[in-house]
Order: sequence, then structure tokens, then C-alpha cells
Amino acid sequence: MKRTLLIATCALVVLPVLTGCKIVKNPTAEEAALSEANMTDAERMAALVAREYTPRVVPHMETGAKDIGAVLDAIGQDLDTAGESLGIPKASEGSPWNFIAKGEGKVVASNRDSRAAKLEVDVTEDGAADLSIQLGPVIKGTALRDSANFYVFTEFRDQIEFAKLARALNDTAGAAISLPDGDLVGETVSFTGAFSLAKASDPVLLVPVVLSTGGDQ
Repeated sequence: MKRTLLIATCALVVLPVLTGCKIVKNPTAEEAALSEANMTDAERMAALVAREYTPRVVPHMETGAKDIGAVLDAIGQDLDTAGESLGIPKASEGSPWNFIAKGEGKVVASNRDSRAAKLEVDVTEDGAADLSIQLGPVIKGTALRDSANFYVFTEFRDQIEFAKLARALNDTAGAAISLPDGDLVGETVSFTGAFSLAKASDPVLLVPVVLSTGGDQ
């Protein structure tokens, strides 16, 4: 009799806990594939980048980054030589060189009201801007995608899907950047990011994956 009463009491205690639980079923690989198949190219690439940006893309950039001063000096001497020694191997002949660089510099001009917002940064301490750091939300180019060279064109359906990948990477990079409000002219910024150059005379438009004020990341 006592044993029966004890079991009944335990059931009364456990039951409210169980009724408050919700079992969530993990999607099978087949269900996940079906869901992804119903996405647009943009949605599918955004989902891919959401999974891989922090654990894969950012560490790749941080590990592969070269000092911006050394990169700019080498480009000033000869772009192809700089690309071969400090850049990312080209995916095809005739494509731009891609570089991953890190460093710091002083903001000498700022345009944060534009949708293509950017900071003009002096890294050589001569008072003139040596590069532009793109803040977005509109970020130009494919430097981030092409510097993350584990993304291979032949592994994607076509050029359209590959272009959507570049857009998703740029959008994610822009959204991840957090800077203080207000005018940053005169502030020192530290950065890690990627840029592309077809000619040594082209402007350096860096896409940051790490950006902070105050120097020394």
C-alpha cells in the first residue's frame, strides 16, 4: 500500500514537468535539402554564409592577413610581383589580384550617410588616404568571396549563384561591423579585410571583417 502511494506521489510531481516540455524534431538531411531547394539563389547563399561566416570566413581572413604597409609598398613596386608573393593565387588568368591585409591608420575623411558608406584611412602617416574601408550597406566588388578561395566557382550551379555568394558575404560583413556614432575623422582604426586590384593605380577598396576604433585590435 505504501509503495503504491509513493509511486502515485512521484507521478504527481513529475507530470507537471513533462507537460511543460516540447519535443522539437531536427530536420533530416532530406528535409533540409528540400527546404534549401525551395529557396531563391539569394536566400540559399545567405543561408550558406550565415553558417560559415564566423567559423570559417573570419578565421581564414585573420590567419591569412598580411601587414597593410608591406602590401601597399609591394604593390607600389609591381602589382604582379606583389600579388604572387602576398596575394591570393588567381582563379583565372586576367582576373584581379586579391589581397588580405591588416593594420591600422587614421581616418582622414568619412562618408557615413551614403548607402555606400566608407572611411578614408591614412596608414602611412603622410596625411593622405591610402585606402577606403567600405562600411555598407552597399559594398562593392567580390574581394571577400575571391579571397576566401575555398569557395570554388565550379562547386556552384552557375555565375548567378556565385555572384549571389559575393553579395551575401558583403552583406554579412557590413552588418557585422559596429562603430561608434558620430564623426570618426581623426580617430585611429584597426582593420582586417580584403581588397582587389586589377591595376596598381586602382583605388584600394577594403571590405573589413574586423574593424575597431582606438588602434591595436
